[in-house]
Amino acid sequence: MAAPRVRLPRRPVHGVLLLDKPVGWTSNDALQKVKNLLRAEKAGHTGTLDPLATGLLPICLGAATKFSQVSLESDKAYRATLHLGQTTVGGDREGAVLLERPVRCDRVAIEAACAALSGEQMQLPPMHSALKVQGKALYEYAREGIVLERTPRAVTIHRIDIVSWQPDMPHELVIDVRCSKGTYIRTLAEDLGERLGCGAHLSALRRTASGPLQLARAISLEAFLQLDEAGREACLLPPDALLRDWPALTLAADDAARFLAGMRRRGQGPDQPAVRVYGPDGRTLLGSAHITAGELIADRLLSPLEIQAMRPVAAASTP
Repeated sequence: MAAPRVRLPRRPVHGVLLLDKPVGWTSNDALQKVKNLLRAEKAGHTGTLDPLATGLLPICLGAATKFSQVSLESDKAYRATLHLGQTTVGGDREGAVLLERPVRCDRVAIEAACAALSGEQMQLPPMHSALKVQGKALYEYAREGIVLERTPRAVTIHRIDIVSWQPDMPHELVIDVRCSKGTYIRTLAEDLGERLGCGAHLSALRRTASGPLQLARAISLEAFLQLDEAGREACLLPPDALLRDWPALTLAADDAARFLAGMRRRGQGPDQPAVRVYGPDGRTLLGSAHITAGELIADRLLSPLEIQAMRPVAAASTP
């Protein structure tokens, strides 16, 4: 009889892990693996990547989960590899080929198509996506051969840059895309292919940025697995890494105590939709807030236990 599996006790862990998600893993698979390796009580990721996709997956632990929505709402950046001349089921390399057409475009035509697809637009979520309808992901319906009616959503393509173009077989186009949250790159690939008159599907996708967070600082899952627990904890960024784009405000001790009690504070400067608030040392994050009519109004507050647990980590933050 096999020995009973020993459950390791969970513990409070606070911070943000920038994970380079491997191909073939779901975002939730990667999240659960990291959570278990760190024995963390609480964890969540900040935006789903399809199993086909690799790249930046910020994983929030403990107190950082209070600010995960900030990363979810942030602009994203991707490097996408498109295969021109073939339209597939689902819009990626894993789907069966539906249609093949000759590729007769040149770089000038591709640049024009990229420019035409930049800016604000309405995009129809693909059936092969993680968007949920009645608690079930669209890709689950698609696997059952069910196609649901979907509502187009407003997205913004800030820019599309051509990285490389292979005009000969296999007609491979690599682009960098900076876009708003909720943009489906496989749909963008299909739209680009239709504008070029040859069709296209997504053969590879890599997320390179999410708001201020960059793939260059991410660690691969393989490398993370090789570390001991202390080494894994050393990879964590402080929770305010999610808020680096926001103005910082430092409070004196009395005002900090009142802020943590949820009290509004007057005379805190010009109106701001979002600020990160620090204690008297300028390094210890207290929470997030906004300033309206000169009043500092708390949005998300850290608990005294969270603040105390993160004091050694906070010194690594740069307000």
